[in-house]
Amino acid sequence: MKRFFLIILFFFTACGLVFGAGSPEQGEPDWLAMNFDQIERAARSTKVSFYMWGGSSIINKWIDTYVTGELKMRYEIELERVPMDASVFVNKLLTEKQAGKERGTIDLLWINGENYKNAYEASLLFGPITPLLPNYGKYVDEKTVEFDFGFPVNGYEVPYGRAQFVFEYDSARIKDPPDTFEKLLLWVKQNPGRFTYPQPPDFTGSAFIRQVFYALTGGHEQYLTGWDKELFQRKSRLLWDYFNEMKPYLWQKGKTYPKDVASLDTLFARGEVDFNMTYHQAHAQNAILTGQYKESVRTIVMRDGSIYNTHFTAIPFNAPNKPGALVTANFLLSFEAQYSKNDPANWGDFTVLDLNRLSREERELFKTLDLGQATLPVDVLAQHAVPEIRAEYLEALEKGWEEHVLRQ
Repeated sequence: MKRFFLIILFFFTACGLVFGAGSPEQGEPDWLAMNFDQIERAARSTKVSFYMWGGSSIINKWIDTYVTGELKMRYEIELERVPMDASVFVNKLLTEKQAGKERGTIDLLWINGENYKNAYEASLLFGPITPLLPNYGKYVDEKTVEFDFGFPVNGYEVPYGRAQFVFEYDSARIKDPPDTFEKLLLWVKQNPGRFTYPQPPDFTGSAFIRQVFYALTGGHEQYLTGWDKELFQRKSRLLWDYFNEMKPYLWQKGKTYPKDVASLDTLFARGEVDFNMTYHQAHAQNAILTGQYKESVRTIVMRDGSIYNTHFTAIPFNAPNKPGALVTANFLLSFEAQYSKNDPANWGDFTVLDLNRLSREERELFKTLDLGQATLPVDVLAQHAVPEIRAEYLEALEKGWEEHVLRQ
């Protein structure tokens, strides 16, 4: 009887190790030491909580329908999308870390930029995880995703998609839109009340001021080698002068700003302003397809430069379902998910896959995908693309704009 009891005890202990049933007090399996087949078996019939920005209805729909359906069909995983700004969930994780909470509530994060840097430096992430993922090794050119806003990724983030900053306008109303930031300032002064931008630190508003910063101060190269406080203070004066000169001619005379990009979307769709801006190159085509925009809406990039970035997923240090999160991150890197995501009818987010690593048939599908008349061709976007600024500059720009522009 005693021997039988020991056999049963050993069986359930082994199941706990393989299937992740052990509590934090008992110790967690070393998922980083396991192969992906073991991880996939442990992920089956589990629930994954995906914390992500929830400000786009079309992105939310793609997650809630396509991704959720595929994970359920392939792995019996139940995906729960939890809308939350990245800075909020990073603070939540920091609080849990300080409190010694070894089992949290977040399995997977959509993250990049300064939020990733802050999370990594505070040891809030699990990893390195990219060596575990078959689709990463199969499809991703590691050299193209080594850095996130100039900060080393080190395998703690999984590439998810690529985006580029564009401006939207109605071509039936505006025949010759400004294509430099100098021309934009002149246009705003000649058309008072018809332009505005989201208030930083809204992601899109912050991205707008970063682009202007590059354009006014001699380009991006000088900021990529590291934080230089003296350089920033000297160069940023040009930026504050630009925005303060623009301010009286903005919507609401610059006394208030849209709180976020969704608010600016509404102003543009209603015709209250003549330009919208987005860190989503296919956003206009999405809005045309869903009836939010007129067929005549088009996009442009500034010849001074259009910033682009790679966004990522990551797993918290105390994720309760690490196997499920790993399987989800790997699925999001699959050809099927990346192709679906690249379709403007679904999202329009550009792929992070190296097309040279795909089969000839898969590569042809990407190349012939109809991005829509409102989406700029990939080669035009690439011609004006400039990399994101380092996170230290991003934070200084947001604080500086509040001090030198908002409060003036």
